[in-house]
Amino acid sequence: MSDSTPSDSTVRIGLVLPDVMGTYGDGGNALVLRQRLRMRGYDAEIVEIGLNDPVPNSLDLYTLGGAEDYAQRLATRHLTRYPGLQEAAERGAPVLAICAAIQVLGHWYETSAGEKVDGISMFDVTTSPQETRSIGELVTTPLLDGLKAPLTGFENHRGGTTLGADAKPLARVKSGTGNGVGDGLEGVVQGSVIGTYMHGPVLARNPELADYLLAKALGVDELSPLDLPEVDRLRRERLRA
Repeated sequence: MSDSTPSDSTVRIGLVLPDVMGTYGDGGNALVLRQRLRMRGYDAEIVEIGLNDPVPNSLDLYTLGGAEDYAQRLATRHLTRYPGLQEAAERGAPVLAICAAIQVLGHWYETSAGEKVDGISMFDVTTSPQETRSIGELVTTPLLDGLKAPLTGFENHRGGTTLGADAKPLARVKSGTGNGVGDGLEGVVQGSVIGTYMHGPVLARNPELADYLLAKALGVDELSPLDLPEVDRLRRERLRA
């Protein structure tokens, strides 16, 4: 089923903890989602969920960005105290987790000081610091059904993420590092939750991924494409980088 006439209801996009999980401008992913909905005639709003707010389980989709070690601890404690994100994912709401958010959503991550910190176990992954930091353009081939175009983003992390049996990779690396453990894989997919080390913001650089998340949130198989030549130019330029 393709997208039909937009309903009167508002699509609500949760921007989770932008006050601590927004180091690399990943809040732009929520803006991309809202704009792509509005360009198709949907009413859409961004719901910012800060450290002073409980996480609602009733939103249509959620995004989380990157952060440093201390901010990750704050995020982990908050999401443990207010498990609305976990509850939303259990009912199938799509969630996009960027960089350090993968680590927070995993079983545990090790800090740069060597301390192991428990995550919230939405992903069957663990993360440990690597000897060298991965910085630069990242290009991958998607492994997720429904995605065909190469994925592109900017990685900046020292974490090495190992996938467990219940987690699947988002993509295979063409250039760059990806998950950082030498297996040639990038990102993680588990249920309705997608994680990637790509900044950019990733959805500005990968409209197919943005529309994949939106289709899941709207309960449709696919969305009609948008004619945005400037986005195509950005993708061509970044894929050549």
